[in-house]
Amino acid sequence: MLIAGVDEVGRGCLAGPVFAAAVILKKPIEGLCDSKKLSPERRQILSKDIKLNSFYAFGMATPSEIDKINILQASLLAMKRAILSLHVKPIKILVDGIYKPDINFDIKAIIKGDSYIDEISAASIIAKVERDNYMIKIDDKYPGYGFKNHKGYGTKMHLEKLNLMGATDIHRKTFKGVIV
Repeated sequence: MLIAGVDEVGRGCLAGPVFAAAVILKKPIEGLCDSKKLSPERRQILSKDIKLNSFYAFGMATPSEIDKINILQASLLAMKRAILSLHVKPIKILVDGIYKPDINFDIKAIIKGDSYIDEISAASIIAKVERDNYMIKIDDKYPGYGFKNHKGYGTKMHLEKLNLMGATDIHRKTFKGVIV
């Protein structure tokens, strides 16, 4: 049975898109768990293993989409885009959390699914690695903000830079702490 796990990353960030991944594992992978419980190095290693041993796809929603429709709806949109981008169509979709995208599939939301459903854990890991890599690359376009370090999260450093330099076009203007 082809089961796709889906998770998103970047909901709490002040800058950058929200990313989602959909993963159908071809074989079991040792060491899968919630991406937040792994070191960046371990996530990188597992991400490569997941990509070699699964069907996967990414979806994202931009900061302007987040500001327009809100972060929850943007997260669900990113999930929907990831699911629809899969080249192999799953029979069932398991989504981390309590909300699920509006899509014509057999779909179930599972609270803390990224902690015990391998497909969701795999999606959590590759989505985190993909978004982190995106924010590292975007750091060159916006020097001085430190995106390669904080990845857009509301760290003390990021808030100080926002206060000093103002918001960029990748900042979420509707989020508390973002100075327009």
